[in-house]
Amino acid sequence: MQKVILITGTSSGIGKSTAKKLLAKGHTVYGAARRLEEMQDLEKLGMHTQFLDLTKEDSIQTCVNTILQKEGRIDVLINNAGYGSYGAVEDVSIEEAKRQFEVNLFGLARITQLVLPSMRKNKHGRIVNISSMAGKIYTPFGAWYHATKHALEGWSDCLRLELKAFDIDVVIIQPGAIKTDWGTIAAKNLKENSGSGAYANFANAAADSMHDAYTSDRLTDVAVLGKTIAKAATVKKPKRRYAKGFMAKPAMALRKWLGDGIYEKIIMSQFK
Repeated sequence: MQKVILITGTSSGIGKSTAKKLLAKGHTVYGAARRLEEMQDLEKLGMHTQFLDLTKEDSIQTCVNTILQKEGRIDVLINNAGYGSYGAVEDVSIEEAKRQFEVNLFGLARITQLVLPSMRKNKHGRIVNISSMAGKIYTPFGAWYHATKHALEGWSDCLRLELKAFDIDVVIIQPGAIKTDWGTIAAKNLKENSGSGAYANFANAAADSMHDAYTSDRLTDVAVLGKTIAKAATVKKPKRRYAKGFMAKPAMALRKWLGDGIYEKIIMSQFK
């Protein structure tokens, strides 16, 4: 069955890859992002584009209402938009911390709220939330980013229970290290925030390590994540969680089974 699917953050990376996979399967796909010019290639493939700024209420409402007016329904919402704010807790401004939550959690929550009434009315639907292995582990200088993803994991689990009676699924995707610009941008943010001052030595080492990791050949190709998300969005009976990508399952297993002490020794050993 052809589905009407809204994907946020389709101007690059995982979102763009997911859109391509779903378009190839014949679904009606709406891609939403701030950078409309970066989605012209997807328009040529048949995707409908929508401007979306998750920090603006009117933008979120316009995006959802436009699709509902045209299609009459949204079958699947893929909450992919987000970014990584990195820096020492002492250095990152509370204003930036709030923006991190606004994009990664509150904007996501608001667009979900607006999509749910039509899903409940139709008695079917699916919310796919792109979390991260960062939602189950923790690393230095990623406090605000990890906080948003930890929150998203719990928020999604609660939402799943609330929507069960309406036959609406809630699925969490936990990417590992993927070949996108995310890691290099996060490393740049870390240097800008904490590359000088009290945390300079540690922060620069962490940023260099992050940059090297996200420019290596070990990372998982973004098309692998696109395929996984497309499957999670359309398969008849989805799993609650899909962990995919370099180090996703091993990193989360280390955190879960070895305990905090050993886990932290392993993490900190990377910077000696």
